[in-house]
Amino acid sequence: MPRAPRRKGHEVTSIFLGSRDIRCCLGCDQCRYGKGCLQQDDMTEIYEAIKNTDLVVFASALRYWTLTGVIKNVLERLYATCSEDPNPPFGRYEKYPDLDCALLMSAADDNWWTFEQALSYYQHVISNYLSWHDKGHVLAGGCGGCGGPKHIEDTGYLDTAYTFGKTIYTAQD
Repeated sequence: MPRAPRRKGHEVTSIFLGSRDIRCCLGCDQCRYGKGCLQQDDMTEIYEAIKNTDLVVFASALRYWTLTGVIKNVLERLYATCSEDPNPPFGRYEKYPDLDCALLMSAADDNWWTFEQALSYYQHVISNYLSWHDKGHVLAGGCGGCGGPKHIEDTGYLDTAYTFGKTIYTAQD
């Protein structure tokens, strides 16, 4: 896993999911409560990264109005990180690692509804179900593509995302 230089005392590990073998959840329930997933793929590296992090930043292009399929595979496979919760919130049965999260997304379109489904999915699955603490998001619409030229570097969103990253944790966090 490549490590980015430290800034403000933070260490960053970047995992590019597009080049990983991350299969979808089988729904077999064999991993429940720390038993581990029976599938042997690149998810084992992500499980280790999750154990050693405070913040997970999901970076995704918009695909069919939501996060990419490989990110959804990762989210479903996080079931293997849960433990039994004697006082489950919202009627759940399990507890997940206590982590912070953030979302970075880009899309060709820039309509008022472009990110509506993706943001709803992120908030429902990650903030509500996993109970991770949402630190915010940058939604970069109008970046081109879908038959036209891509031009995110002309939109100002790269600077916005950089500033967002520098300020996720402030002095009071």
